[in-house]
Amino acid sequence: MTFTDAEIAYLDSQLLGRLTTIDAQGRPQIRAVGVHYNPETRTIDVVGWGLAKSQKFRNASRNPEVAFIVDDLASTNPWRPRSVEIRGRAETLTGPGVSPWGDEVIRIHPRRVVAEGLDPSGDGRYNARDLPS
Repeated sequence: MTFTDAEIAYLDSQLLGRLTTIDAQGRPQIRAVGVHYNPETRTIDVVGWGLAKSQKFRNASRNPEVAFIVDDLASTNPWRPRSVEIRGRAETLTGPGVSPWGDEVIRIHPRRVVAEGLDPSGDGRYNARDLPS
């Protein structure tokens, strides 16, 4: 299993995440992007207007090692942060129908998933796991 039911429900409830790629000089670049869990491929699909012409697309094409995080606050009193962090390999795709959300996509194949605060008990527990390649 790539994602737990709680992680999928959380990802599906969110509109925005942050994608970190590595530029040609080896420096990290982080950008806010739309988040879409793709149930057919069990991946995260990053889409956007003019995506294939973007720096993040070029970065992911050159170096596919990426990190992606979605987070928010379920409550401020008590303090209850929630997040799903995904580290993995990016695949850059273009063409009609490459994703249900667009014709240009950065598809993130998870290798490690770290979730926080998704347990309904609200104890803030981390669930970190490496996935088979």
